[in-house]
Amino acid sequence: MSSTFQLDTATSRANPTPAPMKRLTVPAIRKRKVGGATAEPIVMLTAYTARQAQLLDAHCDVLLVGDSLGQVIYGLPSSVQVTLDMMAAHGAAVVRGSYHSVVIVDMPFGSYEASPQQAFESASRLLKETGCAGVKLEGGEAMAPTVEFLVKRGIPVIGHVGLTPQAVNVLGGYNARGRSHAEAQKIVTDAVALDAAGAFAIVIEGVVEPIAIDVTKAVTCPTIGIGASAQCDGQVLVTEDMLGMFERVPRFVRRYEEIADTISAAAERYATDVRARTFPGIEQTYQPK
Repeated sequence: MSSTFQLDTATSRANPTPAPMKRLTVPAIRKRKVGGATAEPIVMLTAYTARQAQLLDAHCDVLLVGDSLGQVIYGLPSSVQVTLDMMAAHGAAVVRGSYHSVVIVDMPFGSYEASPQQAFESASRLLKETGCAGVKLEGGEAMAPTVEFLVKRGIPVIGHVGLTPQAVNVLGGYNARGRSHAEAQKIVTDAVALDAAGAFAIVIEGVVEPIAIDVTKAVTCPTIGIGASAQCDGQVLVTEDMLGMFERVPRFVRRYEEIADTISAAAERYATDVRARTFPGIEQTYQPK
């Protein structure tokens, strides 16, 4: 039986433990879509740490180590500032904390656009250093040759069309895409090109719903929506958005919990106990024998 690393809660150390189930594979995800239909939608969430991966893993098909960690973890203004070192470190943590999901790591801005060779060097580093199953990159028809180059050299790729956050400076913001006829056509064309290049799935982000449906029908690989449509072949959200960790709620997010309130309330109770000298109590201190 294969092993993974789980945190020993008594010591906070990562120790190998038997994997309770076999990890999903890229071909298994790709085969979810048969004859243009996906009977079992693909569940994807972002993960950035080993512990987060442990909590999400059993419920997901894919864990995405997204470059959204720039904003979520590091407080950066956008994902443009994220580095390959960041992605490698967090990707390795998520792989160590998971045993079931396919782990995919985002290629950060500037690590793949210059040439297919640059993309291969960056992607192969991520696979070697993290143990992830594949990478995700943004861009449509222009990136299709790069996707084909990677896939032919053994690196599985998820494409990403529509609203592409790494291109925020060109797009001028995070508004929904595909409202004009020309832009809608380009999104479909981009997705078809990535599909033909060998992408095993395509993320469709922030597009008007009819275009997301058109893309899903136009490609043979599964589509994974975020701000797109329930008719996509799967869905992804930033986990912290779904859990209510931030005040702002994007239109496409459904909050399943209000974790920020829980954390704040717990910190408030702790602070009250410390100031009242009621913590630590006898149960939390070491007494002479």
